[in-house]
Amino acid sequence: MTFGDHLDELRRRVILALALPLPLCIIAFFVSDSLIEWLLLPVFTVLRQHNLPSDLQVLSPPEFLVTKFKLSVIAALILSGPWILWQAWEFIRPGLYRHERRFVHFLVPGSAILTAAGIGLMYYVMLPLMLHVLIMFAKNIEVDPGGPALDEQVQQFLASADHVAIRTFQPPSPHSGEVWLLVPKMHLYVAVADTNGAVGPVLVPRVQSGGIEQIFRVSFVVNFTLLLMLGIVIAFQMPLVILLLGWLGLVTTSALRAKRKYALFFCGVTAAVITPQDAVSMIMMLIPLYALFELSILMLAVAPASAVAEGAVFRRSGWRYRQRSDKAASHTNQPDESAQTKRIARRTGAADQSSPQPTDDQGDGQ
Repeated sequence: MTFGDHLDELRRRVILALALPLPLCIIAFFVSDSLIEWLLLPVFTVLRQHNLPSDLQVLSPPEFLVTKFKLSVIAALILSGPWILWQAWEFIRPGLYRHERRFVHFLVPGSAILTAAGIGLMYYVMLPLMLHVLIMFAKNIEVDPGGPALDEQVQQFLASADHVAIRTFQPPSPHSGEVWLLVPKMHLYVAVADTNGAVGPVLVPRVQSGGIEQIFRVSFVVNFTLLLMLGIVIAFQMPLVILLLGWLGLVTTSALRAKRKYALFFCGVTAAVITPQDAVSMIMMLIPLYALFELSILMLAVAPASAVAEGAVFRRSGWRYRQRSDKAASHTNQPDESAQTKRIARRTGAADQSSPQPTDDQGDGQ
């Protein structure tokens, strides 16, 4: 292709890639309520387990609508991700050799598996545990507000009251011990006799608990969950990044094993950057990150660049690949009988009429 043909092909692939997210965004908007319920389900579950009110707040009229629109766009991009990657692959595939395509065929499924594993670990394990710990920090805080104390006689009347009457006006002649709730002000009154024997209403002061009321915002919970999900998905690609560096010859398994303490420090810094501003989330993120570092060492040992190029990664125990490599090495030390036959034929004047065959590593010619 010429440079202009490449630009035309690139434009066509970009148009095809962007043609799917827009209708998916419209469809996702109509089912965004179910998506929000799915994201908020761990929060509701943890709040009920701690005997807290399972209600979330919306503090402005457009807040919930903006949250639905944002979630629709994100869902559309996630659902159209395979289609966008396919268009990008169709653009670069003709310019790759066959052994180069094997690397892409190895990386794309690996990235999908790591992404699914990261989202599952975040939603079912890390997010509930983080919410448990974060709620427990403020649950046990109780402060005495120093409000007015209830009179002993009022306390006795409240304890012995069979029912509380709902009224919109003060009763003209209440009897001693009568309890009623005055609406719409929602004030509680008790009829108490004074020292002269006159019965009158006494306002019951509201008792302040002095605790921290944990009521979360819908937009904050959704943003918290999506940010945590994005950070974990990106962090879970670390084994593939290290694998690419190993294929390029920049790192080796022995060097990675020797730098474990530096890797632990780097994982800690990364966990602090991609998680919210609390130590619990950072620690919960640090553990799987370091486990992924150990997984990357194992993957680099099992799938070196030579094995991927030959397509021999998934052979049983790798012994066939080693046997094939040993056989190839032994053939280099032996004379090639076919080459000797051709030399003898050329000496005798016989022409070789066979046409050359294309090699496996020949590209498609983009």
